[in-house]
Amino acid sequence: MQIAGLAAGLETGGRMNLYGAFLKKQIRNYIFGSVVAVLAVGSLILLSSLEISLEEHLKLLTVLLLSFIIMAAAEISVFVRQLRPIRKALKERQPTLAMLEEAYLHTHRLPKLAIQRILGPHFLGLSLPASLMTFWLIRTGLISLPYFYLVLAVAGAVLVACMHALIEFFLTCSAIIPLIKEFRNRALEMYKVDFSLEGHVFVSIRPKFLITCMLIGTFPLFLFIMATQIRLETLRSISVESLQGYWEWAGLVLLIGTLFSSIAAWLLTRSVQHPINELYKAMNNVKDGRLLQVQDEYSDEFSKLVAGFNMMVRGLQAREQQSRQLLDSYFTTLAVALDARDPYTAGHSLRVAEYSVIIGQLAGMTGLELDNLRKSALLHDIGKIGVRDSVLFKEEALTDEEFDQIKSHPVLGENILRQIEPVEKMAPYLGGVRSHHERYDGKGYPDGLAGTSIPLHGRIIAVADAYDAMTSDRPYRKGMDHERALGILEQGRGSQWDPEFAGLFLAYFGKTEKSGDSGSPSRVG
Repeated sequence: MQIAGLAAGLETGGRMNLYGAFLKKQIRNYIFGSVVAVLAVGSLILLSSLEISLEEHLKLLTVLLLSFIIMAAAEISVFVRQLRPIRKALKERQPTLAMLEEAYLHTHRLPKLAIQRILGPHFLGLSLPASLMTFWLIRTGLISLPYFYLVLAVAGAVLVACMHALIEFFLTCSAIIPLIKEFRNRALEMYKVDFSLEGHVFVSIRPKFLITCMLIGTFPLFLFIMATQIRLETLRSISVESLQGYWEWAGLVLLIGTLFSSIAAWLLTRSVQHPINELYKAMNNVKDGRLLQVQDEYSDEFSKLVAGFNMMVRGLQAREQQSRQLLDSYFTTLAVALDARDPYTAGHSLRVAEYSVIIGQLAGMTGLELDNLRKSALLHDIGKIGVRDSVLFKEEALTDEEFDQIKSHPVLGENILRQIEPVEKMAPYLGGVRSHHERYDGKGYPDGLAGTSIPLHGRIIAVADAYDAMTSDRPYRKGMDHERALGILEQGRGSQWDPEFAGLFLAYFGKTEKSGDSGSPSRVG
């Protein structure tokens, strides 16, 4: 018990160490984004551009410091609430699956929540108190600045907050990876559940790239223009007309910078989204069973990604081919093993499959549909495994009870195939196995189906099975000749056998008119 308790304590301690490391990284991100971006930009660039006394500089720095404290208090309270689900899941020794899933999804939301935090309590907590205190200082005459500077400061604060939010977003994206792995691994270990977003996108690439490029392009430009404006106004030799002309020039420069940033963002987004979309389509094809490779038309790192994807597809194609060959061998081996029970029926299933494929091809079947027909025909008599040898190989006439046992083999065969996993892989073969002894006139077994209500494979296999049964030697009779068997098929078209498929089989042998004996076999198949 002590050892178990110690192990549990160490495990909990390890998770909290993970949380502590994440928290330290987030604090470093906060310091980098908040202190450096806000104080450095605000004090070193903007304040250094002002021609004011040292005393007024200190007053403005005090305003910034007080505003920073208010901002930190507001932001920390929000940050603690954002981390609550994560801390709860890590601290709990036996968290529920719902708790782990909530923490997993919430962790993925943290980068987006970081943006909301920076543009919410961070921005308002800094700019609102700073603006109000600076306005009071100007109004009371404690500092000599025009109110226009306050407007520029608020505009700069908005831009700085956006830049800080951008930095915080990307840093948080990197910081959350260990937490995501931890919650996923715990769900696998404790509940055998693998968490996945299943392609859900929390932040799309297009707005992420557009905003990033525009901020990178316009942020330094706007700061330079704003600082230059402040600097120019301190020079007494600059006229009002010159300042007005400056803003016309600065506005044009800012417009051009924003335009180029937007174009660059659009081109970058397009160059990234195109290969991603192509790979996503290709993955959907793979998911649907279409193993198609992607054409490599890229000259950057996406070329490596496409090459890796195509290598995976080629590997899947090779495995698919091996699996197909193995499955074909399995079906053939099963059919041969079944026929080996009786020397008289040796090769019967292979021949029925061959005749069925001929009929299917004449009917226009191709590809997978034809392959499913062949496999159904190979296994059509699999249910005879459940029929006693004394009945199956009896040379004398069968009693009603014995004939009922023979008639049960289609249902037995279907039941055998239903036991093979996965069930859906056997589904295409069930209809042919169960219904290959149904008659077109409804007098067959086991279900007494008639006409086109009989499954397609069953109607085709019935023709092939009857022909091979009639032309093969059996313990109770010698096989009849080819012409006589075709004559019986001709006579039974529309009554015992589907007229279309029986007609195709007869036409294949150049036999379209009635011929031969009008009798019918006593035991077909």
